[in-house]
Amino acid sequence: MDKFRMIFQFLQSNQESFMTGICGIMALASAQMYSAFDFNCPCLPHYNLAYGLGILLVPPFILFLLGFVLNNNVSMLAEEWRRPQGHRGKDPAVLRYMFCSMAQRAMIAPAVWISVTLLDGKCITCAFCTSVPVETLGNASHPSLSQGEMKRILARIPCKEIYNGQELIANEVAVRYLRCISQALGWCFVLLMTTLAFLVRSLRPCFTQAAFLKSRYWSHYIDIERKLFDETCAEHARSFAKVCIQQFFEGMSTDLVATHCHLPRKATADAGEAAEKLLGITDRGTMNTALKSWHRCKPPLQLHPPALPSSNGWAGEGQPPTHPPAPRRETAAYYSRV
Repeated sequence: MDKFRMIFQFLQSNQESFMTGICGIMALASAQMYSAFDFNCPCLPHYNLAYGLGILLVPPFILFLLGFVLNNNVSMLAEEWRRPQGHRGKDPAVLRYMFCSMAQRAMIAPAVWISVTLLDGKCITCAFCTSVPVETLGNASHPSLSQGEMKRILARIPCKEIYNGQELIANEVAVRYLRCISQALGWCFVLLMTTLAFLVRSLRPCFTQAAFLKSRYWSHYIDIERKLFDETCAEHARSFAKVCIQQFFEGMSTDLVATHCHLPRKATADAGEAAEKLLGITDRGTMNTALKSWHRCKPPLQLHPPALPSSNGWAGEGQPPTHPPAPRRETAAYYSRV
């Protein structure tokens, strides 16, 4: 268990690099999925377009959502966006930075899928086979063919075994024409994505770095604060449960002794240590109130400790005095004689 805990802590500390690697693996997996996918065009005029565009666009959308689902910061972003204002304001720039950071990683796998699909050309051939310019590439003067019959014949271009329109247009000519357009679109898409990535990387230092550093810092702060809060809650719950269980068994032991059932009683040496970790919250209602207060009105980001009530004599305890104490009369008289 210790090894698994160490691995989990390592993944948490390197979450950004780990998520980038996961998105890269998803991109390679999407390319392998497409190569292993058996593409079967329906070869029907009313279904070719829907099927071809569906294969081109639906899997990238699913991969995009999976990229968000596998990112643990999605819940943190949603909580920060939906939480009440409270004592701590919400900075829209931080939320935008967090969303853009997650979206950049989630876009890797969809971009690879679309690029591979366009370069392969099967989807575009299936989707737009009825739009082949017969006047330019084939025999437009083919007799006794209505517009509907011509579309029904052209819809069979991706299916060589059932295509029967060689007199209208050669199958190989139509396939090459559509695949050429698809590959041109694919390379344009790759060039567009590469250019956007280059612009994001190269032009970002040209803008105000103060806003970028501020957004990056506070996004990291929100992530670390959430992790520390979860760890503190787990430690507090463990200590609270430990004290409750020890008190329960102590009460049971007292009841058994009262009924003349003498059982050995073990000393609870660590009960005081567990009680010290409760941080003053020792009942269920107070804990629920504290959790609600953390959600509704998080404390402001100030490092000054709150002033304790002076009625208990705790105000200023443990802090150095602002002015040196006045010397006593006896001490002043002694120094005057010397």
